[in-house]
Amino acid sequence: MEAAPPALRLDDPLATDPGRVGAKAANLAVARRAGLPALPGAVLTTAWDRADLRTAVAVWREVSGDGAHAVVVRSSSTGEDGAASSMAGVFTSVLDVHGVVAFLDAVEEVLASAQAARDAGLVDAPIAVLVQPMLTTPLGGVAFGADPVTGRRDRVLVAAAAGGPAPLVSGEVEGWTGLLDRSGRLREVRSTGGEGRHRPSPALLRRLADLLARAGRTWGAPQDVEWAVDEQGELVLLQARPITSLPLDDSPVFGPGPLAETFPDPLAPLEEDLWVEPLRAGLREALVLSGARTRRAVHASPVVVTVDGRPAADLQVLGVDEPPVRGLRRLDPRPPARRLRAAWRVGWLRAAFSTLALDVVRRVDADLLAVPELHRLSDEQLVALLRNVQRTLVGVHGHEALAGLLLPGAASHASGAAMALAAVAAAPPGASRQDLVRRDPVVLALVPPRIGPLPAIPDVAGALGPRTDVATAGEQAAVAREALRLRARWLQELSARAAWELAGRLAERGRLPYREAVRRLRLEELAGVVLGGPVPADLDARLEPPARALPARFRLAADGHPVAAPPAAGRRRGAAATGAVGAGGGVATGVVHHGDDLDAVPVGSVLVVPHLDPRLATVLPRLAGLVAETGNPLSHLAILAREHGVATVVGFAGATTRFADGDLVVVDGQAGTVEPVVVPADGAALVTGVAS
Repeated sequence: MEAAPPALRLDDPLATDPGRVGAKAANLAVARRAGLPALPGAVLTTAWDRADLRTAVAVWREVSGDGAHAVVVRSSSTGEDGAASSMAGVFTSVLDVHGVVAFLDAVEEVLASAQAARDAGLVDAPIAVLVQPMLTTPLGGVAFGADPVTGRRDRVLVAAAAGGPAPLVSGEVEGWTGLLDRSGRLREVRSTGGEGRHRPSPALLRRLADLLARAGRTWGAPQDVEWAVDEQGELVLLQARPITSLPLDDSPVFGPGPLAETFPDPLAPLEEDLWVEPLRAGLREALVLSGARTRRAVHASPVVVTVDGRPAADLQVLGVDEPPVRGLRRLDPRPPARRLRAAWRVGWLRAAFSTLALDVVRRVDADLLAVPELHRLSDEQLVALLRNVQRTLVGVHGHEALAGLLLPGAASHASGAAMALAAVAAAPPGASRQDLVRRDPVVLALVPPRIGPLPAIPDVAGALGPRTDVATAGEQAAVAREALRLRARWLQELSARAAWELAGRLAERGRLPYREAVRRLRLEELAGVVLGGPVPADLDARLEPPARALPARFRLAADGHPVAAPPAAGRRRGAAATGAVGAGGGVATGVVHHGDDLDAVPVGSVLVVPHLDPRLATVLPRLAGLVAETGNPLSHLAILAREHGVATVVGFAGATTRFADGDLVVVDGQAGTVEPVVVPADGAALVTGVAS
């Protein structure tokens, strides 16, 4: 590459090189070459020496018309306006610069901001200085070629304020903000900017949408642009850069719902290895064997991810979010050859599933009974036990997932949660948790797995009420599925006890700083410590996962951060807004109570929770209704709620924020709706609308 001259016009072909002119100026040069309405200008390049005042003055004379009008002096670093980081607000821009002395001072101010960024360790990159005519604008702002919150590429976001983008991006004013479709039609007003006086006209919104579309085509990705309207009413592009941390539109949509009942709490690294890895492998095998998804689609997906220790599933691969299909393919969108293979598999599997599943149950029971008392096993045998449990869990999870794929309508009267409640109620008064688990391990269905002391089994005194059994088809298969669920829970508990036994021994010998530290190890690290290897140096720095919940539906940004995704639209009647589905239990009216304190749940209330948690089983019999933001009708808790006649709606996105404590609602477990009720002064209740 030839050496960069000390100054370049934006229309010079060399100005499209960010190494010479910085990213901001290079983007504007690309825009002008593409015919986008960017202002002209010139750049003091990265090769310019600040002692070269003659070149700086020449740039000022050209851009200002020899002082006839003001200029704007802006940074253009090679380390800003990239796809990974915009460095927005780090460098200085100086507006409305009059005269050559003020111009040279402004150049020094821009260069000083670059030095300050280096000193602060933010960025150490060459910087150029961009000079353009100062634009006097009645209206301007910023616009995104995709919704930066949800990642939707069929929406664009526009913000506007008087005086241009400067007061908006600096935070001085709120401005007007609206969400548009690609044609520029307003879909949602997110901020009125106070009185809404600076709302762009429909014609301007259409022009902005067109500008964003052209910018996206020019750079091959949605852009974050600054824009303004000049004194003649023409739209001007002031700046363009990639939208940072935008989730890919075609990236998987994940949700904790299918897994939150099994894993309601954040998992530590060792728990992820012991329980999430086998679950992922089992789901993969079930999806491929059933023909529900192609092998290529399954292996292209992570199927299950963990974010801050919370597992979430690929909702499309698991069939929770079905992709849209058109025309006759709605009847069966699979290729013909795959339909034939799937029909054979499903026909055979449906007929044989109960026998296969119960055979797995018998073998697991035999293996569990053959496990010696853990304190009699050596350290190496305990590690081998952990690996064996992993392998066994793959098969159990795979068979359970097959039941869900092949027998979606089956639900057993004898749910694990119901049997667990009955077992706890029948236990002798004062029985310890060890006695409860040894007497009938089915009680483990009431608590999630965790490496640590034996879990506290909830007290169900007075919680058992009358049941309303619902006859269902496929009862034998449904019983087999419940049996598989229980065995998975028992296997998880066995590995938790084995890991805890190992932790006690290693802590006693000084190999671990304390017993709980075992949770922060990976399985291979634990095996290495058992064999005499070193404890990871960063063990103490590994923090427990934060307790914050995941969005009900989200995509992963480039940095792994979850970005909420909107509910899938059009999957079922009445569910476009929330994705809600009825899980049965009839219709009930009650006062909303959030599930933060289960001991304080009033009798006859409607419990609203983020996800279904096995610990909710003890309060279900005294509820009128249950509403969960995630989950499905065949989860343990949904089945148990139906058995007790509790009106239940699951998958209701945003329920915990939409309904406040004390709200009166009607829950319809068949229609999947939750209707707010207003009680006027005369006491006559009115249903105000259906939320679904």
